[in-house]
Amino acid sequence: MFKVAVFRKEHFNAAHRLYNPTWSFEKNEQIFGKCNNKFYHGHNYELIVRLTGYPNPDTGFVYDLKKLSDLIQEHILEKFDHKNLNEQVAEFKNLIPTAENISMVIYNILRPLISDTLDLSITLYETPRNYVQYPA
Repeated sequence: MFKVAVFRKEHFNAAHRLYNPTWSFEKNEQIFGKCNNKFYHGHNYELIVRLTGYPNPDTGFVYDLKKLSDLIQEHILEKFDHKNLNEQVAEFKNLIPTAENISMVIYNILRPLISDTLDLSITLYETPRNYVQYPA
């Protein structure tokens, strides 16, 4: 039997600022440009959660997608949607909320909630043309 991948797509809106407090204002401007705006800026993020595994012979499911939707809603969207990531999400108190770091944080939140018999992958679109995947 072959593995099957199932996907759940969600979206959330959030503001953030890319800023390294150990650098000068000039270096932050040089590296992060407009994303270093001290008043923050926002994105309409698209999140895709992928689970890969073997279908259950009794249900035919790799994972119940309603259950996955509920997990994402409760543990990710309620935490991230319409929030200032730098100021309101504890995981970014000392972590720059880049798309890369956001995807890793989402993975780390969901991983303990899903059986380790399933492979988990997070794809996060910051814009329609810029996105990241974790793990790569």
